[in-house]
Amino acid sequence: MGLKKEKVLIVEDNEDLLNSIKEFLLKEGYDVSCAVDAEQAFDLVIEDHYDCLVVDVLLPRINGFEFVEHLRESLINVPILILTALDAINDKVRGLSCGADDYLTKPFDFRELLARIKSLIRRSNITKGEEINFKGLKLNSRSRQVTVEGTALKMSKREFALLELFLRNPGIVFSREEIMEKVWENEKIIKSNVIDVYILYLRNKLKPYGYDRYIQTVPGYGYRFCEE
Repeated sequence: MGLKKEKVLIVEDNEDLLNSIKEFLLKEGYDVSCAVDAEQAFDLVIEDHYDCLVVDVLLPRINGFEFVEHLRESLINVPILILTALDAINDKVRGLSCGADDYLTKPFDFRELLARIKSLIRRSNITKGEEINFKGLKLNSRSRQVTVEGTALKMSKREFALLELFLRNPGIVFSREEIMEKVWENEKIIKSNVIDVYILYLRNKLKPYGYDRYIQTVPGYGYRFCEE
């Protein structure tokens, strides 16, 4: 397998513009998905992992601002770029206040769109070095340590990577194939049940402290970390 492409989801109801952005990003080497409304986009975000979302505001039924608010309320932390014809200051303030990370107005230059997407993904990757604290469970990527209220938990490289994947993407359902790509970094896995085995290992490490219940099995698909 080659290197995994960064994934971008475009949420835009103008078919011509949607196809133009998709074609441009595909040529730039991105893995691109598309949605024409918020409902379709939310289903895609729940089912898959994206590195960046490009969201129009004037969508049918549920507008882009409401969609972004719903994502943030669902603890989905993917970088989001608002792309809209609404250029008033109040609109920009609302877009950023509802949870978007950047705001670009139409008409736009595709080169600027690309630069902003790259910037959002780069900034998101930088924050991955910071400490995560979930209800007393702390994971530090730099020190490679996991602690519970000061008590260190001994974890293997794969267990640590698996826990980090879940903690950084709460609510996202990951298939076994996606876990393999992100945690095993495309290494060939001999046994088909190795993902399930490591999920069991991780749950057992977390069980004495009650955190195992947050790792949920999604029948027929994979696993997710659900914050109750």
